[in-house]
Amino acid sequence: MLQYIIRRILWTIPTMLGIILIILALLHAAPGDPATQILGLGGSTTGEVSQEGADIESRIAKFKHENALDRNFFIQYLGFLGPFNVRPDGHKWFGGDGRHPWGGLLTFDFGVELFNRNQAIGDEIRLRLKEVTLPLALISSFLIYALALPIGIYSANRIGTRIDKVTTLTLFLLYSIPVFWAGLMLQLIFGKTLLDLLPVIGLHSRGLEDAAWGVRAWDLVKHGILPVAVMTYGGLAYLSRQMRSGMIEVIHQDYIRTARAKGLSEKSVVLKHALRNSVIPVITIFASILPIMIGGSLIVETVFNLPGMGQYMYKGLLERDYNVIMATMTLSGAMTLLGILLSDIAYALVDPRISYS
Repeated sequence: MLQYIIRRILWTIPTMLGIILIILALLHAAPGDPATQILGLGGSTTGEVSQEGADIESRIAKFKHENALDRNFFIQYLGFLGPFNVRPDGHKWFGGDGRHPWGGLLTFDFGVELFNRNQAIGDEIRLRLKEVTLPLALISSFLIYALALPIGIYSANRIGTRIDKVTTLTLFLLYSIPVFWAGLMLQLIFGKTLLDLLPVIGLHSRGLEDAAWGVRAWDLVKHGILPVAVMTYGGLAYLSRQMRSGMIEVIHQDYIRTARAKGLSEKSVVLKHALRNSVIPVITIFASILPIMIGGSLIVETVFNLPGMGQYMYKGLLERDYNVIMATMTLSGAMTLLGILLSDIAYALVDPRISYS
């Protein structure tokens, strides 16, 4: 197992290099660029800028040079990686003034925003993760597993009954509801439009900065209820169906019938014998949780105007801020690889028949 883990960790290095290369290639293939965006030209290119614009062209050229965007693709790729940026005298190879905005992705130095050179991307990411994305993701992930596993087990052991049919229909309906529509409907129902029970925008109310701790905590809880609900229902529906399918397959195995024939209680048969062998599909889904914790939910954070990682990535895409996009997407890619590795390790812990040689 240890050798397998070391091999997998070593393989993540070329994999991450490939992920960064693909992200950068997609950025270059997309229309628009940071230089024309910051000058208010949208998707225009320097060839489309007309006349009064000799000055504009020079400003575009200056911006590209200062941010090393006029270098060729391969040089930019090395620049984003980071360790290849530094000269023997400690200065950066690529920046025109000796300072480089890229930082270095492989050294977890994400540089600064192209449009706000005073804002370090790493500091912004840490703040958004700490205050918004991680708390919401952890709460929703806990609720998904805490609710989905019992629902799946209960439904599988009452297959074909009315309760199983109602549960199946309800979960299928939940899974089919688009996230953005669910968020908007909950805002209309629980916001001022109808019931006026919960706040529907942001995570804090104005004017409570100097309020007592308990007041601010309760305000945060109220703001978080709807976003957590929207982040939870889809995963809950999907995971419970996976748990049900896995449990149904296992409870019809010979060793389960043998356990029942020996006089074991149904609770012992289900929780001690059947459950362990039916969670493999559930563990597989775990691989997708880590990138969600880091990358956030773009749709949920946009609908509820939450300043998390998903909204930060969306802001970077709108502004064509290569640094923000590269940082957030590379971090999500790294978390995906880590989630897959943890899932593979969990397979062997849950089922001793699985070995890695």
